[in-house]
Order: sequence, then structure tokens, then C-alpha cells
Amino acid sequence: MGATLRGLDGRGFIVREGGLGRVPSGFRAVVSGARDRVPGLFGARLHSVYLYGSIPRGTARVGISDLDLLVVLRDEPTDADREAVRVLGAALDGEFPEIDGAGVLLESRTRVLSDLERYDLGWFVACLCTPLLGDDLAEHLPRYRPDSLLARETNGDLALLLPRWRHRIETATDPAELRRMVRFMSRHLVRTGFTLVMPRWNGWTSDLEEMAEAFAAYYPERAHQLRTAATLARDPAPDPTALRTYVDDLGPWLAKEYTRVHGAKAPRPA
Repeated sequence: MGATLRGLDGRGFIVREGGLGRVPSGFRAVVSGARDRVPGLFGARLHSVYLYGSIPRGTARVGISDLDLLVVLRDEPTDADREAVRVLGAALDGEFPEIDGAGVLLESRTRVLSDLERYDLGWFVACLCTPLLGDDLAEHLPRYRPDSLLARETNGDLALLLPRWRHRIETATDPAELRRMVRFMSRHLVRTGFTLVMPRWNGWTSDLEEMAEAFAAYYPERAHQLRTAATLARDPAPDPTALRTYVDDLGPWLAKEYTRVHGAKAPRPA
């Protein structure tokens, strides 16, 4: 059944976003480069590879957007594996000027399909990832609705992230690093603000401006902050003042309100 309003199908399930057919022509070379190189890193251990983010959604901007990949192995990743994908991301970023950074997530098939990750990493694969190589793990995952359980398990850990963010902000001096931090933290806060209200809004979107507007309808007193974060997520500047505002004001408030509304996220192993 086709998609309806607000990213849901006719039964109220979130429609999987993205597709290889939506990859803009300016990004096809870097996608092909990633697809060709990953198998050589892992051989038979490789289970599947996915694209996510603006490139498979068709909204990427040349020279501004980054390449986002998820690599799933048949066994647990090692430190050497994580270094290999770090090097891969740096190599792709250096070779293809159409992207501004390349991030490669690395997970195991067991973790993606685990009960603990069903409404976090599993949902991410089933709804936000576009298959690039291998067997699609979405076939082993349930359908998802924009309910409070999904909200809690996807973004209910902001309070745990804020101390790490503070440390990064205190030690960052390079403008390029600050710009990446502004983009990352802005995106995260906008998405968290959106999933806070997602069950009431009753839908799904990955458009940051639309996320901010959905949030604004329920928290008008914080609307300007989330709209500003959405703008910075799209066009980041190396602004430490914005980052400090995130960890001193918007972030703590959002973490507290999130727990009040949806409860605490299930703890993960250390």
C-alpha cells in the first residue's frame, strides 16, 4: 500500500525512506566507490551494507552533504575492523569532493536483530536505511508505528550523551571540527525534539525543518531554539557559543522532558 500523509502507510506503519533510485547523479560515483571497497575489507564476514541520510533520500547537496554508511558483519566487530572503516571513510572523503565527510557505522547481525535493539538499531535499519549490498535485515524485523516505545528507545538517552558533548566542546579548537560538531549536535537535538512529540504528531519525517515545526506546535516556548538548530544542522558554522547553549540549556531541558514524557531508555551493556 502506498505512502500517505506524514510518512505512514494506510495501516499507520512508518514507510521506509530512501532508495537507490533516489541517489542524485552527483553522488552516484561515491556510492559506487563505497559499494566496491567494503567487501574487500571483510570478505565472507560481511553480511550487508546500507546507505542512510540525505543521499538515498535524494536531498543531498554537492559539497555540503556527507556520506552515511552502515556495515553489518556476521560476527562482532573488532577494534581493527573499526579502524578499517574509519580509514575507509577518510579515504572516500578525500577522494570525492562532492561529499563533506563520510561516516561508517559498524555493527553485527546479532546486535541489529537483538531484542534490546529492536526499537532502536533495528528500527533504524528497517525504516531509515537503504540496502546497498547483501541480504536486507529488514525482512527479519517488525513494522513500526510512531509510538512512545519507539520514541523512548530511539532518542531516550540524551542525558547520557551531554557529558560527552561537554568534554568535546571544551577540548575542540579546530574550526573544521567545530563545524562538524555543530552539524552533528544540531541534527541530534532536532531529531530528539521531534521524537519527543512524534506520537502526538502521529507520523514520521527526516526533514529537519519539518521536525522543528512539528515540535514547535507542542512547545512554542522552545520553538525558536529548535528552528535555529535545524538551520545550523543544514548550514553549520564553527560556533562554540551555539554548542554551549546546547549542553547548558536546550539539551538538559530536552533530556528531562523526554524522560518525563516517555520514560528512560533501556540500558545498554557497557
